[in-house]
Amino acid sequence: MQRLIFFITILIISTSSALAQTVIKGTVKDAKGVSVPGANIYIKDSFDGVNSLSDGSFSFTTEESGNQMLVVSFIGFKTFEQAVILNKKTLLVEVTLEEEINKLDGVTITAGAFEASDVKKVTVLKPLDIVTTASAAGDIMGAINTLPGTATVGESGRLFVRGGEGYETKVFIDGLEVRNAFGATAPNVPTRGRFSPFLFKGVTFSTGGYSAEYGQALSSSLILNSNDLAEQTQGDISLMSVGGDLAYTKRWDNTSVSGKVQYTDLRPYQHMVNQFFDWQQAPVGKVGELVFRQKVNKNGLLKVYTNIDVSNFKIRFPNINRDGIKDTVSIDNNYAYVNANYKDIINAKWSIRGGLSSTYNREKAGFNQDKVDELEKGLHGKLAFDWDASEKITVNMGSEFFHKRFDRSFNLTDGDSDRFGFDDNTVASFIEADYFASNKLVLRTGLRYEHSSLVNQDWVSPRLAMSYKLNDYGQFSLAWGRFLQSPQNEYAFVNRQLAPEQATHHILNYQYIKEGRVFRVETYWKKYNDLIKFQSLNDFNPMNFNNAGFGEAKGVDVFWRDGKTFKNTDYWVSYSFVDSKRNYQDFNALATPSFLSKHNFSWVVKHMVEPIRTQFGATYNYGSSRPFHNPNNDGFQNDRTPDYHDLSLNAAILLKQNIIIYMSSSNIFGRDNIFSYEYASQPNTLGIYERQAVRQGAKRFIFLGVFITLTKDGKENQLQNL
Repeated sequence: MQRLIFFITILIISTSSALAQTVIKGTVKDAKGVSVPGANIYIKDSFDGVNSLSDGSFSFTTEESGNQMLVVSFIGFKTFEQAVILNKKTLLVEVTLEEEINKLDGVTITAGAFEASDVKKVTVLKPLDIVTTASAAGDIMGAINTLPGTATVGESGRLFVRGGEGYETKVFIDGLEVRNAFGATAPNVPTRGRFSPFLFKGVTFSTGGYSAEYGQALSSSLILNSNDLAEQTQGDISLMSVGGDLAYTKRWDNTSVSGKVQYTDLRPYQHMVNQFFDWQQAPVGKVGELVFRQKVNKNGLLKVYTNIDVSNFKIRFPNINRDGIKDTVSIDNNYAYVNANYKDIINAKWSIRGGLSSTYNREKAGFNQDKVDELEKGLHGKLAFDWDASEKITVNMGSEFFHKRFDRSFNLTDGDSDRFGFDDNTVASFIEADYFASNKLVLRTGLRYEHSSLVNQDWVSPRLAMSYKLNDYGQFSLAWGRFLQSPQNEYAFVNRQLAPEQATHHILNYQYIKEGRVFRVETYWKKYNDLIKFQSLNDFNPMNFNNAGFGEAKGVDVFWRDGKTFKNTDYWVSYSFVDSKRNYQDFNALATPSFLSKHNFSWVVKHMVEPIRTQFGATYNYGSSRPFHNPNNDGFQNDRTPDYHDLSLNAAILLKQNIIIYMSSSNIFGRDNIFSYEYASQPNTLGIYERQAVRQGAKRFIFLGVFITLTKDGKENQLQNL
């Protein structure tokens, strides 16, 4: 009898408990109505909950009562919370989860942009690639020239992008303008970039469609982001076949200071290696750099960079119009660049950045007994803000000011001395917003306004871009925009009312990145308007200069990189096809410019041999024939150069933990690459215009260097920089 009473009591208690429970059931779906399996559903601050099934349904019981909070969470979606009243009955809940936007690792705009960074996860290049490319010889521009969209113009050394001239690429350091970013040179003598790649932690190279924050470039922008605080105190000694340098860095808790002096002298080298050029005095250069970094508070960082560059040379060219008698060209160049910038985070939604850069470039050029003295001064100030307006919208906006002063004076043997010059003050504002519609779709719209005091005109340049992520590895991007650039100094000082040249870009891009492999393909169409036209280059009649020029460029760029397939080996391949025609400058018809190769191909490979602690590298560059005007033939731009080929090799040997031997050679097969021809102004007695080839200065350039790093532990080296 007692046992029966016990079981009845247990039954009554169990029944009471069951009646005291609330059943919560429902489904979990996303905004498109698709079921979300595996979502975590629970009562906040309790242990009661369950995971959704494959069809998104769920059901569980709870003994909690009264006002409670139901929580539903799942990776990639915002956490869902809903207040509920638990009253011992069945509660039905339909849950719709909203996608959580990931601005860092979600879709990004890739149309027309190559990024080299150690900060972002998804990049095509790393800063290390800039200085380990065999054909580059430590030149940033040389490494960039292995990317699709660029063309090899061996007699220049500048960046020619997608049918654009060398001046159509603009360089920025930490968002601030760099004028005269290439070293001084003479006609048909290649130059190099002025800045060491060791200074930068990231590089963004835009082949078109770049941000509204940047202007005054028709074709391309090269944005260099400098290093932050130095990691440690160290000294570096470099002994090279063309000179040497000494560098020292001191690091404190919140401050670092770096200094460097460099001396370059090609005279001993050119005595050992046969030169096609007749150097009366080989190039000699002296460079000094000072870098200051100061952490101001938890997030604020002040950077100041100073570069002083003094160089000179004298070279003799045979004059085809004077029976081979040589003209003497001399260049003395004094250059100074200062860049001071500051960035900080104001609060969770706002950050600020701004700065001031100043450029001084004085070049004294001699042509036989004639003298030309040029002075250009530039000033650029910028203040910009980044605003996280909401989870889905970020805004980049700011204003900037540019000042340029250009003077040119002549002292000619057959004429009077004269002097020309002009000032131009440009104010600009920009605003650009990214709308993250989802983790698969981002839209960007931008607007740039500029006003020039020289011509007293205003311009508005709209920019649009979007990207759609197909899956975790691949995405499409589109970009469209208008871009303008003020006339070059040699045109503006003749006619100060020339309007900026303009270009409109249309870009479609696909990029795929997975497990150390990158594939990109991009097609584009670029339309030029208001290009400068003139009758002859040395004409100083302003009436003969106008903005009547026009043209277009269209093509396809392909890039493949693989660092996964072969052990200790990394390589990339790039190919560019471009079809471009212009009627500009002194052209008398629509034609392909002389600097343009229709086909360009690059192959870069790097392999580390660990047993001998040596990294080997090779670069092959190809450019198809380029058009030029041959006065002996009918028509215009009626002849073509031979194709361009160059195979370069390099090796970096870790001799000791802190000592590296580095060697490289361009054009190892000694191919005689010809870039163009110069023709006599008058025919000979047979009615033929005689010519001479424009070629490289030597069959190959050979570089040898020893790099020594001095630190407290003696274990650091510059292998990551070579």
